[in-house]
Amino acid sequence: MDMSDSHDNARRLDLRLLPGSDRAPMPDAVPAVGAPASDAPIEVTLVLRRRAELPESVLRTRLSREALAERYGADPADVEVVSTSMTSLGATVQEVDAASRRVRVAGRPDVLGRIFGVSLELVSAPGPDGQAITFRQRTGPLSVPAACSGLITAVLGLDNRPQANARFRIAPAAAVTTSYTPDQVALAYDFPPGTDGAGQSVAILELGGGYLQSDLDTYFRRLGIASPSVTAVGVDGATNKPGQDPNGADGEVMLDIEVVGAVAPGAAIVVYFAPNTDSGFLDALSRAAHAARTPVAISISWGQSEDGWTAQARTAFDQALQDASMLGATVTAAAGDNGSSDGAADGMPHTDFPAASPFALACGGTRLDAVPATGAVTSEVVWNNAALTSATGGGVSASFPLPSWQKAVGVPTLAGKAGRGVPDVAGNADPQTGYQVRVDGKDVVIGGTSAVSPLWAGLIARLAQATGSPFGWIQPVLYARASAGAVGPGFRDITTGNNGAYRAGPGWDACTGLGVPVGSALLAALGGRSAD
Repeated sequence: MDMSDSHDNARRLDLRLLPGSDRAPMPDAVPAVGAPASDAPIEVTLVLRRRAELPESVLRTRLSREALAERYGADPADVEVVSTSMTSLGATVQEVDAASRRVRVAGRPDVLGRIFGVSLELVSAPGPDGQAITFRQRTGPLSVPAACSGLITAVLGLDNRPQANARFRIAPAAAVTTSYTPDQVALAYDFPPGTDGAGQSVAILELGGGYLQSDLDTYFRRLGIASPSVTAVGVDGATNKPGQDPNGADGEVMLDIEVVGAVAPGAAIVVYFAPNTDSGFLDALSRAAHAARTPVAISISWGQSEDGWTAQARTAFDQALQDASMLGATVTAAAGDNGSSDGAADGMPHTDFPAASPFALACGGTRLDAVPATGAVTSEVVWNNAALTSATGGGVSASFPLPSWQKAVGVPTLAGKAGRGVPDVAGNADPQTGYQVRVDGKDVVIGGTSAVSPLWAGLIARLAQATGSPFGWIQPVLYARASAGAVGPGFRDITTGNNGAYRAGPGWDACTGLGVPVGSALLAALGGRSAD
């Protein structure tokens, strides 16, 4: 059902095309039947240009939020032009955050469609959980008012289709060969003794679901650990909504919190709940990165093949990751659970985003066989139960060039072109050797690279506690002493297995990156010393 006649009305405005905004229709989407068009206001996020481009040297330093806003946030003059233009055309400015360069505006669908030169249509399609959902869809490119051309770099949220999927797998009970509590996995990876993340804050981004405090209390009591501090923050109208999807988003939320809380019980955990849209995802990351208390780590267990994002949205998210790095947060991101295809149906390799960003610490997956009580490892290989549906993601980005810090480790090319290699690091992810968690009153075993992202976020918190300083953009440091065929100190190389198109071997590979952590050795390599 057509929600606006903006193509006709757009002729009355002086509009300019917005580069990178072209969007294809969602596969299998059909016009929604029986869903009436609504005149209720909708909200979108506008991303503005930086005051100045970022030299790489700045990305390796830490800035205060005030310094970041002053040097690389949105220019107040740009904010004024955009705000005035939106208001004059019938939209309402809801929020301005110059530091993260975001302007939230609201308006009726027909008004916003006219301003941005698109038609919005209500359609239905299968959602991430297979159930039919109804959402707004746009196709083709966006435009912006001429006065805002060059000032606005992204317009997000007009199309509110699901942007990402949770990267976890629940193992059938019969398939589980062994399972671990998260602290047992930390023991196998020699997380630095004498550390628990005290004094640190870890943010977790969620695009659905929720948690029950009673479940957390029961879970941590069984582990003999005091329940960590967990705070929920709503973004763009989303809230903590537990008990609605134990096999879906609730499983993701509880996995993330319980892994971080078990391996870094001294850290404060802040969970940001946002709508599963491109604007919701970006706004959650920006809120977490620019919080009054900057988290030492931000864990992201949601993603989609990088070509499932518009170029404008991908760039805006990548720049938000840059902000997080400069503010001192290390962002960990799941590399995907569908092998080298990342769920794409074209038979070609794909990488998951946001893991594909050079400013995300991309987390791949292994199958860990260890003695739970002692942490003694008997075997560890690439996680691959089924290359298309239950295997670690990893490969070469088609959107991001090969970073300077990856040039020495032997990243292969993709169709003859050099690109960012994924993942950077790895950890236990096989649901058959998965993590014992509690979800909606039930005890289950969950795996997936979704578990590896919070595992590494917890490790980052413990490393920061031990060194007395956050790391921010840690990737160049981790790669500094690696070379083709050899990983640097602090890692145990995983050399057996494949994820479909790529095979593990000595040194960095597109299955497990640099390998799994040896926490105490990694702390030493970072210049710290654990308290025995």
